[in-house]
Amino acid sequence: MLHLLRKIIPQPVLKFYHLALAKLAVFVYGSPSNELVVIGVTGTNGKSSTVQMLAQMLESLDFTVGYTSTAGFSIAGHEIINEMKMTMPGRFYLQKILRRMVRAGCDYAIVETSSQGIEQHRHIGINYDLVTYTNLTPEHIEAHGGFDNYKKAKGKLFAHLVNRSRKTINGNKIDKIAVINADGDYAPYFSSFKADRHVTYSKSGSPDTDHLVVKRGKSDAPGLAIKVNDVGMTVPYIATFQQKNAISALAVLFALGFSQKKIKKALENLEPIAGRFERVDEGQDFSVIVDYAYEPYALHALLSAVKVLKPKRIIGIHGSAGGGRDKARRQKIGKIAAEYEDIVIITNEDPYDEDPQQIIEEVAKGALKAGKQEGVNLLLIEDRDAAIDKAIHLAKKGDAVIITGKGSETVMAVKKGKKVHMDDRESARRAIKSLTAL
Repeated sequence: MLHLLRKIIPQPVLKFYHLALAKLAVFVYGSPSNELVVIGVTGTNGKSSTVQMLAQMLESLDFTVGYTSTAGFSIAGHEIINEMKMTMPGRFYLQKILRRMVRAGCDYAIVETSSQGIEQHRHIGINYDLVTYTNLTPEHIEAHGGFDNYKKAKGKLFAHLVNRSRKTINGNKIDKIAVINADGDYAPYFSSFKADRHVTYSKSGSPDTDHLVVKRGKSDAPGLAIKVNDVGMTVPYIATFQQKNAISALAVLFALGFSQKKIKKALENLEPIAGRFERVDEGQDFSVIVDYAYEPYALHALLSAVKVLKPKRIIGIHGSAGGGRDKARRQKIGKIAAEYEDIVIITNEDPYDEDPQQIIEEVAKGALKAGKQEGVNLLLIEDRDAAIDKAIHLAKKGDAVIITGKGSETVMAVKKGKKVHMDDRESARRAIKSLTAL
């Protein structure tokens, strides 16, 4: 939508419109972000998972937490499905949900903050106390006109950090903190923005109050063994990308001043994240994994993690979103799937007003170029439910069925702004149960 508005509305007018709405929403709801500690999480991949992991960790330490994310919203443990399919909802909804968090007695609000939300000034009305980023990869760049603009959009969140007043909550002055992965390629860029404290984390260096050293050890079925400033801990995930998200979350706890004893407790109490390397188990003799991975980087990370399970074959179900969303990634998704998987099934995802079959064929081009043969090990099935059913019925003992693109989402965006029910986990369970009826 943003890229379409840019074409028909002059930029100064569009900027004023977004800014005015942001300020009006803050006025209407009385600046709720001033009344609790607000953590902003941005980046390309892993934002929602990091938000949810951080919420779990804070809750395990007996704090009341609220969050907003692509995966859903939560207010003091009350979950709300995000059917808007937006990472950052409209300013009025966002301010309203922050006000509800205050009324529910939340100590912390965690806000997944997207680059497009930043471009639309949805962050302006939020008084962040801590900001961090997960990673930066060349996705979403079409809407920003290039990677450099995309990076700068993320940087606006860090620049915004010190533009709002410092808070005093329960008699405690709250610092403005930027948490940065010092091993990341863009650490110098994000460190260039002002903050009361720049807290870094990396695999090396000397630990102090503003630097956390996290050394990775053995990774196996229970999870990843790590040393956090020489204190042994376990990250309870086997997928590398989830391990990285958990480390991002624990770095935030460190920056907030929690002891290593409390960080260890919070880390080891982490539970699986819905729609992220989520297993569907109905007693079948093959694995079924549902994951949100809808971008090339995330898909590559997911399939690398699946290899750890040593499946006999991998049967993958993939698609790509319509609505003008990063068309360049479509063939990349098909190519990555073809390189890792024995059977690739391309299906519908969130077509919006685009022709679903055209999107499917564009994704399939990447798989064909990588050597897959249509009708042999490449299947094009527009109906997503039918595609999942086909994959389940093709699976044999020891195989892994991977369903990507929607994760824990429960709706599919189709023509004329409509949304229809679609839950990959429900479809997979239904297909598995139908095997026993044969």
